[in-house]
Amino acid sequence: MGVKKRWVRLGAFALAGILIVAAALQLTGLLPKLNPFGTSTVDRSQPAVLQAVRDLSQYHAAVGDYQVIVDIEKDVKWVPASIAGERTLFVAAGSVDAYVDFGPIVENALTVSEDRRTVEVRLPEPQLAKPNLDNQRSYVFGQERGLVDRLSALVTVPQQQQFYVAAEKRIADAAQRSGLIERARANTKAMLTGMLTALGFQVTFPAEPAG
Repeated sequence: MGVKKRWVRLGAFALAGILIVAAALQLTGLLPKLNPFGTSTVDRSQPAVLQAVRDLSQYHAAVGDYQVIVDIEKDVKWVPASIAGERTLFVAAGSVDAYVDFGPIVENALTVSEDRRTVEVRLPEPQLAKPNLDNQRSYVFGQERGLVDRLSALVTVPQQQQFYVAAEKRIADAAQRSGLIERARANTKAMLTGMLTALGFQVTFPAEPAG
């Protein structure tokens, strides 16, 4: 029994010495931090599958960058906010493209004069694409929850889709009011003028009806 106790004692001293050396190396930065419960990330996502290919005939003439703060609050009637309810501040950043689609252009969109020196161009009306949110710059800035909602969040995955949908709507409304369509129209005219002038034409555009 004496020999066995001696070996146990030596083993304990050896283990203690190893731990002391490891701790010293860790403090000096020579050994990475030891974490027996460290986590690792494994990406088992499948590769993307091509489902369709579409030919585009759009000239993207302007793009607007926008930022919006979405403030959504959910109240429960007759219940204090500290018990039930939720308020979320969501910062969203995204862009909107303004483009002209030359695909459905009609045959008489270009009218060339008899002396073939002047061409009149009838442009399709510019359109706004769906807002494109930047996920890296969009995030929940702050969130207040009642006790019931905090407990519910422990067992269910919080849904953030409503914040993205609300942000897209507000950015789309801002794009409509910011003159992006007018900028796209002017840029498209400048592009066509430069291209047709290089071919020897004088370019004109029909007067737009007064709004």
